Amino acid sequence: MQYEDIVRRVMDRIFVELEASGRHVHVTEAQAQALFGHRLTPKRELSQPGQFLANERVTVVGPKGRFENVAVLGPERKAGQVELSLTDTRTLGIPAPVRMSGDIANTPGAVLQGEMGTVSLQEGVIVARRHIHITPRDAEQMGVKDKQVVRLQVYTDRPLIFEDVVVRVSPDFQTRVHLDYDEANACGFQNGDLGRILS
Repeated sequence: MQYEDIVRRVMDRIFVELEASGRHVHVTEAQAQALFGHRLTPKRELSQPGQFLANERVTVVGPKGRFENVAVLGPERKAGQVELSLTDTRTLGIPAPVRMSGDIANTPGAVLQGEMGTVSLQEGVIVARRHIHITPRDAEQMGVKDKQVVRLQVYTDRPLIFEDVVVRVSPDFQTRVHLDYDEANACGFQNGDLGRILS
């Protein structure tokens, strides 16, 4: 085994790569048809297997403002969802709670505008709770379990420790930490930065 391989294996046991996730939207197949006249079309793959950035974009409208050219992520889901930062929610005037993706019961809604039509979400606007996608193998190596809440030290230009980070374990994942742009900016995140689970 070469030196580079040894270093990589040790690094993989200790550190997790960070990613910043900007505001984005998930839609159902029916909502995609209403907004664009067709299903979502992939533009490029994302780090999580099977997920992609779509060519399609939407405008998200709230009581106080709007965001144009918002990314849509595929594939289509069972329910529409808008993921924003806390700063975004204030701009739009939508009091969105901090939730895990998919946990949208009793959340506020928003209006989505596409090139072919408009969709009014009755619920589905959230601020994504910071989390770690992790494979079962990496979870075992790092000593964590699904739904465990941990602390995360990030090694960035403005190092800090994030509390209340949820571990999500699945064989369908690639191991990555997901932060929203508020969190990424707070720690001075740059592509390639790493974090370490503390507890």
